Amino acid sequence: MTQHGTNKPGGRPTIARVPIRVDRIRRIDGGFAFVPHRFLRDGFYAALTPEEVALYLLLVLAGDRNGVSFYHYDSLCSLLQVDPDTYACARDGLIDQDLIAFNGTSTQVLSLPERPLRTRLPGADHEVSGSERSAVRRSIRKALQSGLPEGDDGQ
Repeated sequence: MTQHGTNKPGGRPTIARVPIRVDRIRRIDGGFAFVPHRFLRDGFYAALTPEEVALYLLLVLAGDRNGVSFYHYDSLCSLLQVDPDTYACARDGLIDQDLIAFNGTSTQVLSLPERPLRTRLPGADHEVSGSERSAVRRSIRKALQSGLPEGDDGQ
């Protein structure tokens, strides 16, 4: 339910937002995590694959006040219910987008850059997902591991 309030400078009315469940208003108790509104408004969310969004949000929740978390990749994979290749693709995508830093042991969620570094490809129905990239990566690894028969130059 909304109620109209006083006018803002410039003559636009403000809307006083009344919570739907006043008995369940969120409060900051103990730990705290936040995602800046710019993440949605400025296109960062739209520029990420579903796996990247899920990992980003998990890292936001897991991080300390500086955005640093020490969750091991197997714990992250378990929580996200993804395989290690999908996790690695999502992590690398977030690094490429300059949203996180990773030093091999810990991960830091960074302040948002000025704008997303990647946008959806023009004319593409969808971004290639982390699981699709993982499937391609597995196929390539399998082909490389099996090798070519002797005398076959691949043509």
